Amino acid sequence: MAPKISDFVEDAGAPGIIVGIGAVLLAPVLLPIVAGVGKPLVKSVIKGGIGLYERSKGTIAEMGETWEDMVAEARAELAEEKETPMFEATATHADNVADNGA
Repeated sequence: MAPKISDFVEDAGAPGIIVGIGAVLLAPVLLPIVAGVGKPLVKSVIKGGIGLYERSKGTIAEMGETWEDMVAEARAELAEEKETPMFEATATHADNVADNGA
């Protein structure tokens, strides 16, 4: 069932209604003030973020190079492991018999 205005009035009580009416009446006065303070604040946060990004670009580039070096080393080690046999071939039974002089 949809809420009724009377339910809202009962739940909010007199202080809630007074605050709501005050907010509606003061909004045209307070919004420009809040916007005037908020806009420079947001701009300063954005400028700080841009400055931080510019200062960290070199560090990010170095980290990328380090990562690429590690990947290249890992690939080289994998290629080396594929070329090197896991175990050496053992002598056959015929070789053992010939060595023993039998």
